[in-house]
Amino acid sequence: MKLILDIPTLIREAREFCEIEAKKNHVGLIGVTDGKAVGTYVEHRFQSYLEEKYDLSIGSSAKGIDLPDPKINTDIKVTSIRQPQSSCPYKSARQKIFGLGYNLLVFVYDKQDTADSSTLNFINCTFIYADRTADFTITKRLREMIKDEANKEDVIAYLQDRNMPGDEIVYNDIADEVLSKTPEQGYLTISNALQWRLQYGRVIGLKNGVAGVVNHDWEL
Repeated sequence: MKLILDIPTLIREAREFCEIEAKKNHVGLIGVTDGKAVGTYVEHRFQSYLEEKYDLSIGSSAKGIDLPDPKINTDIKVTSIRQPQSSCPYKSARQKIFGLGYNLLVFVYDKQDTADSSTLNFINCTFIYADRTADFTITKRLREMIKDEANKEDVIAYLQDRNMPGDEIVYNDIADEVLSKTPEQGYLTISNALQWRLQYGRVIGLKNGVAGVVNHDWEL
């Protein structure tokens, strides 16, 4: 009978997976420079790794997040240390302020190839709880504004200055929500695009210094 997966176990298994995979020769990746292909390869291997031990639901990037079980609610991101970022589906502008709506598990690798080998040296494995997945700068400033007793018009003006996606109705709704519930401090950098562009440099560097972001690093 397979075990039930929870978040602490997922974090532990992710670390162990990195250590196991770093010792292998991934011959199928020799010469592969497409980051998306490498990411898909690692995601599928990690999902298979989990399925051997645990009873869990597996999603897909096409249908939603990778681990959609309500108790896990986690999307897997795999990115090169050379440019630690990835994309995710755009749902609404409020994701920049109140988070993506799910946790993130981020694998950061350094890929080294020879003529007959490909090694994935995992540099960092970070778990970001859903309430920390908002944009760092925007949440920081909004929290400061609320502390300084900003009103609705102030918040709307700031959203407009930041070119937040949306129209006047969206800005009004977000401003009301911000003033009724102070956003948690986020730690991602989220750039506007057809899909959100998530940048992980800040969370990688937190070194477990913030509640809600769990880091593990390996020496090169």
